Amino acid sequence: MKTIKTNIPEVIRLKPDVFQDERGFFMETFRTNWLPDFNFVQDNHSKSIKNTLRGLHYQLKNPQGKLVRVTQGEVFDVAVDLRLDSETYGRWTGCILNETNKELFWVPPGFAHGFLVLSEMAEFQYKCTDFYSPGDEFSIAWNDPDIAIDWPCSSQPLLSKKDSDAPLLKDAAVYQKKSFEVRS
Repeated sequence: MKTIKTNIPEVIRLKPDVFQDERGFFMETFRTNWLPDFNFVQDNHSKSIKNTLRGLHYQLKNPQGKLVRVTQGEVFDVAVDLRLDSETYGRWTGCILNETNKELFWVPPGFAHGFLVLSEMAEFQYKCTDFYSPGDEFSIAWNDPDIAIDWPCSSQPLLSKKDSDAPLLKDAAVYQKKSFEVRS
């Protein structure tokens, strides 16, 4: 496993060792020593069609770290720092995840997460450090001009109603760096 740094130190890409031959391939998709400070409690799997944008999502009371990967297709995956007293507050980092590069992307607690499907369809799988809590879900507008994510899409993406109605970062509740206290 090779660790690849991003422009936000806590967010990393993981490039696994892939052993491939004429029969197919083998790779490890997780080891506890890759992220030893985190305990994963839930696995999720989604399937989406081209131009679907999911995000930018986060939970405040039960912040989730997410170790994400794509098993079919291709997505542009993004993490946005929502830790109010962080040096990188409001900044984003992103990468392409696909079935060919087999990379994993670590989005720590304290970050909003989202992805855009670039292929005809994509299957997206991720491990979470806390359980999903429906009453604790928040979103930031995918096209917030202050965050200015450079989404690789030429048309309006397909959004859920929740994502269409998401507030701008300046109007959203966010985290304190270490305690994850809410700013209203």
